[in-house]
Amino acid sequence: MHLRLVPQLSIFMFIQYVIWGSWYVTMGTYLFNVLKYSGAQIGWAYSAFAIGAMISPFLTGLLADRWFATEKMIAVFNLAGAVLLFLLSQVTAFGLFLPVLIGYCVLYVPTLSLANSLSFHHLENPEKQFPRVKIWSALGWIVGGQIISFLDAENSSRQFVVAAAISLLLGLYSFTLPHTPPKNIGQKVSLGQMLGLEALALFRRPSFAIFVLCTFLICIPLYFYFVMMATYLGQLGWTKVAAKMTLAQVSDMLFLALLPWFLARLGYKKTLLLGMLAWLTRYLLMAYGNTPGAAGTIMLFGAIVLHGICYDFLFITGQMYVDEQANERIRGAAQGLIAFVLWGVGAFVGTKLAGMVMDAHRLAQPIGPITHDWRGIWVIPAMLAAGVLVFFAVTFRERSQKPG
Repeated sequence: MHLRLVPQLSIFMFIQYVIWGSWYVTMGTYLFNVLKYSGAQIGWAYSAFAIGAMISPFLTGLLADRWFATEKMIAVFNLAGAVLLFLLSQVTAFGLFLPVLIGYCVLYVPTLSLANSLSFHHLENPEKQFPRVKIWSALGWIVGGQIISFLDAENSSRQFVVAAAISLLLGLYSFTLPHTPPKNIGQKVSLGQMLGLEALALFRRPSFAIFVLCTFLICIPLYFYFVMMATYLGQLGWTKVAAKMTLAQVSDMLFLALLPWFLARLGYKKTLLLGMLAWLTRYLLMAYGNTPGAAGTIMLFGAIVLHGICYDFLFITGQMYVDEQANERIRGAAQGLIAFVLWGVGAFVGTKLAGMVMDAHRLAQPIGPITHDWRGIWVIPAMLAAGVLVFFAVTFRERSQKPG
């Protein structure tokens, strides 16, 4: 392996997540405070990423697997994405903003999986080397949020200009990545293969079916946090919200390192239950974190730093569970199918519901800067998370052997 490959891929992961972290967290604040979009419209805006996740398997299956080198696809998608991000900074009408945002997400989301597959293809020892590469993505997200707060761009279209400039840089940098030709050149790839339908055989096992159902259901309350948290903190008088919310990624890095220790001692079921319990706790802290004084501030910071347990113990553990359950022949299909269900369909339902709940809890008479019944809002995802937690605890049976 060339000595510069790991740092080269690390730089790529870092820049890739600076882009995402520079607009995703604070987009809702900008749409609500500046463009005056409704909760339903903000929900639609956040669902654009889910639409990108649902379309992503088609693009990677049709193009990267059969026609084009991976690094060139990543480069072109980021260069085109830079143009669309800049357009997002210029348009204000919802009827124009949404399709441009969907177009951008359709280009950006596939680069996440393509970057992972390129890394696995070229690293000599992916199990040891890939975590060292991937950890730079969390650092990139942190830097993205810090940049937006430094520029005071939480309530400005400048966040998209920043993302566009970095996307242009990443597009040019991507041409330097190792050449990765299409792996199925000249071969027919069916629709079922692109969607990972070969992995449907795993659903014959009740434990696997329950796992997928529960992780899909927990995705629904998950997106309340992403759609509304920055707006909520802003109305409570917080400043530099994007920078403060990057504490979530610091927590992510810490608990990702601790995850193997917990898994070895608790197993999959108890670790997954801890992740679900963390989501329930997070939303209760947010519901009662509007208490004046230090107590409320501590609860809200607690909700942010719980992110490592919320994400790693649930979704990274889930990916590892799927990898264990699937045999070599269908492992890739299984991961693709789970990503489609969770980050596509689950995210779409979650963001749409979050927008509807936000509209339903708008106050008839704002109380100073407070425009919504936030406690009433956060109790809803807390109840959803509690329901999934109980259902999973009662019905899931952990089995380690793989199906044939």
